[in-house]
Amino acid sequence: MMIPYKHEPFTDFSKPENKKAFEEALQLVDGYLGQDYPLVIGGERITTEDKIVSYNPADKKQVIGRVSKASREHAEQAMQAAVKAFESWKKVKPEIRADVLFKAAAIVRRRKHEFSALLVKEAGKPWNEADADTAEGIDFMEYYGRQMLRIKDGLPVESRPGEDNRYGYIPLGVGIVISPWNFAFAIMAGTTVAALVSGNTVLLKPASATPIVAAKFVEVLEEAGLPKGVLNFVPGSGAEVGDYLVDHPKTRFISFTGSRDVGLRIFERASKLNDGQLWLKRVISEMGGKDTIVVDKEANLELAAQSIVKSAFGFSGQKCSACSRAVIVEDVYDQVLNRAIELTKEISVGNPVDNSHYMGPVIDQASFDKIMSYVEIGKEEGRIVAGGTGDSETGYFVQPTIVADVDPEARLMQEEIFGPVVAFAKARDFDHAIEIANNTEYGLTGAVITNNRMNMEKAREDFHVGNLYFNRGCTGAIVGYQPFGGFNMSGTDSKAGGPDYLQLHMQAKTTSEMF
Repeated sequence: MMIPYKHEPFTDFSKPENKKAFEEALQLVDGYLGQDYPLVIGGERITTEDKIVSYNPADKKQVIGRVSKASREHAEQAMQAAVKAFESWKKVKPEIRADVLFKAAAIVRRRKHEFSALLVKEAGKPWNEADADTAEGIDFMEYYGRQMLRIKDGLPVESRPGEDNRYGYIPLGVGIVISPWNFAFAIMAGTTVAALVSGNTVLLKPASATPIVAAKFVEVLEEAGLPKGVLNFVPGSGAEVGDYLVDHPKTRFISFTGSRDVGLRIFERASKLNDGQLWLKRVISEMGGKDTIVVDKEANLELAAQSIVKSAFGFSGQKCSACSRAVIVEDVYDQVLNRAIELTKEISVGNPVDNSHYMGPVIDQASFDKIMSYVEIGKEEGRIVAGGTGDSETGYFVQPTIVADVDPEARLMQEEIFGPVVAFAKARDFDHAIEIANNTEYGLTGAVITNNRMNMEKAREDFHVGNLYFNRGCTGAIVGYQPFGGFNMSGTDSKAGGPDYLQLHMQAKTTSEMF
């Protein structure tokens, strides 16, 4: 009997034995830094001259590893392998496909600290953020495996006397999974296994900043018994390999997580009919956010300040769910702002190998430069009351930054920064606060801190986001508990870790027999 789904617990690093185990995992990962990783196409390992080099963002001279870089020829070879493998994989029983996920989850659970330690090095994640990333990856495997078992026989439909009607799901075909660097394990693993367990074959193109953790996960799926050609590992440049695969007539769907601009480009390219293409390509896209925490005048103000600071600066604000706007009813604006400034000034920033730092680096030079340019904009659009500085000499470190008194129409309140910068804006009253919160092209996450039940219900109805939280921060959705995904420019309204996510990777078929 299948054990009911329960999310993977987070590690308590205040316990000496957990701290010691994690330090050992960091040493283990240190032992294999700088290695080369091949492409995996049709089960064959292919090494290329051209490499994508992964560096440690906290110590930019340190090479995490090098992965072979796929060319268009490799992409084509991988597509042919996936098309061929699909013919057999689609007929494999859903129970067996689910077992691959359960086995992979068990392998990662045994190596949990190793994967998290790799995320500390490759993505610059502090221990607790890395631990949550790995736990979420395990959750996706456990949850989607169970969801597949739940829907494998389809859904009930009506039959009349003398006829038998059935409604079932069949896989789509070959999917391109383009995963992000910010949840380099969780989202990469989740989007990949959702496609696989549904009976599709996959070409995985991980983010170029974090390809090593993806290469390690491909090895896990092989160990879990995934047949050759079902998953093909093709890291490469978006312009060369990404576009080619999105345009390919044999591509049936694209599962993408990343920026608004790249998401729109994929959506547009996927809509064009290419020679030999027999279907409308499906796009599952999770893009950006410009997420707001609203603070009512009737609220726990300490909770409000803590929630804003944690949601804005956890993993250096590099989450599509991060709080980048705090909208506060004017009666309590100064109190919340002043407390948030105090909390922010206590934050330690440094190499996340040392667990005393709450914040590590941002991912790379381009990201550092972009964030610092927004800090300059912040000086024009508001008052910098905390942070406002950065140092990219050894790693890409930006101090957590609060910009106060920002106009709701300002760039800092409208554009996704993807870094540790939060803008504070004043609202006349609660209705005005919700109006400001909705004044963005995104609709991913939001939070409301209030003790007023009627205002809570107003927000539940009118705050237009996919994930709305009351009296807590706006980050940290848990698979199966808070299915994740947003509206408008935040993507295709799909809910990762939700009860209908797998159906996006399948198509329904009705059969009717007359007796």
